[in-house]
Amino acid sequence: AMNGSRRRFLHLAAGAAALPAMSGGAWSQAYPSRPVRFIVGFPAGNAPDIIARLVGQMLSERLGQQFVIENRPGAASNIATEVALAAPADGYTIQMIVLTNVFNATLYTNLKFNFMRDITPVGGIANAPYLIVVNPSLPVKSIPEFIAYAKANPGKINYASGGNGSSSHIFGELLKKMAGIDLTHVPYRSSFMADLLSGQIQMTINPIPQAMEYVRTGKLRAIAATTAKRLDFLPDVPTVDESVKGYVATGWYGLSVPRNTPADIVGKLNQAINAALADPKVKARLATLGVEPMPMTPANFAKFIKDESEKWSNAIKITGIRVE
Repeated sequence: AMNGSRRRFLHLAAGAAALPAMSGGAWSQAYPSRPVRFIVGFPAGNAPDIIARLVGQMLSERLGQQFVIENRPGAASNIATEVALAAPADGYTIQMIVLTNVFNATLYTNLKFNFMRDITPVGGIANAPYLIVVNPSLPVKSIPEFIAYAKANPGKINYASGGNGSSSHIFGELLKKMAGIDLTHVPYRSSFMADLLSGQIQMTINPIPQAMEYVRTGKLRAIAATTAKRLDFLPDVPTVDESVKGYVATGWYGLSVPRNTPADIVGKLNQAINAALADPKVKARLATLGVEPMPMTPANFAKFIKDESEKWSNAIKITGIRVE
């Protein structure tokens, strides 16, 4: 008896033979003709979700269909990626991808997908500077003071992360390694903000969209930015690199679809995103969140992801982080 998957394949092949009658151009004109699922691997209110809601709105204004946010948090965003990559490659499921997805490709060996192979990169959305923030009760105002305090009090500074293998964890371990200091890592499953604000935890390395409001109101003190150069909107906050040479750790947000999604659909999504990122209203909104637009062609974004993968796979090996 012919097994199910072979029968399904023959059925698909027969269907595919009938496709060329409708030219590629006609496909993309019809796209999107119904709502699109927009998978986000993080809880509502987290930075990727905040950005995704803005992007979903931008895309539906430009493409005339709703982009429906589906939060699928858990397993360091691997659950969301599995869901997104199991979807048909027809443009009706898109995923918000972030630096964490690239970390996971190195950190986890037994995933049901191969991120670098199984996605088609669509385009960049924004890069996300991180801030090193401390509870104001910690008597340090700069990275040199922080390092001196950590050396005088080894293991006494607790730093929070969003969990093992999260960006806040990897950025923290890289800082420990490069600055030669001993900090105590405290991974959280849910938000650590309450503990940081109350001083139970003294420090975290947080994406700007999540940290900005607390820094503005003085509830937390920003002692450094993790970017290569100082931020235009926080010119008084030095970079870590000014005192720990070579330390640069920036997050980012982008869009992907499953591999083999038709190129004209990828192109249509990419054009819509890049047009939105050029819109002064969108730029202003991103600036209030503390991120900068990162428009790219699909090919440039694919190269960007490959470079990031090489950089962070080396950093993870240097720090010796294990998650499984």
